[in-house]
Amino acid sequence: MKTASVIHEIPPVYDKNSKVLILGSFPSVKSRESQFFYGHPQNRFWRVLSEIFWDTLPVTMEEKKRFLIKHHVAVWDVIAQCTITGSSDSSIRDVTVNDIGFLLEQTEIQQIYCNGATAYQLYHKYCEPLLGRSAAKLPSTSPANAGWGLERLVEAWSCIKEGQEDLLH
Repeated sequence: MKTASVIHEIPPVYDKNSKVLILGSFPSVKSRESQFFYGHPQNRFWRVLSEIFWDTLPVTMEEKKRFLIKHHVAVWDVIAQCTITGSSDSSIRDVTVNDIGFLLEQTEIQQIYCNGATAYQLYHKYCEPLLGRSAAKLPSTSPANAGWGLERLVEAWSCIKEGQEDLLH
């Protein structure tokens, strides 16, 4: 597998009513090919969110965008550019981060969650000092995180919906 410097070309999904931000580390090869977040068919991200929100599993890019907006969820990644081998988070180096501050200024985001340890570590190292906002670490929905089954992921990720319900009341 080839190591390369790669630029993140997928724009964030959000609108002014977004209340929750979910950050990944950097798009996988499959996501970069499909030009949308969590594009690998074995990634459980979309299944987890559809279970949490008791909604139909979105399939197309447009369905996924509508799903996120409907549930006031913004999605992006911590990294804007890096050197990476394939989709391996452990190979990431030479990091440039995305300007997450602009996203926070244009939305009602109250909670920030990181999808996995790498996203969390990168956010904590690069973004938290600039933004003064902490993030919560959630277990990765990646197929590489085989120790976490769908049911266990749904249980861990349900804090997103619970937190939103608190914000809406």
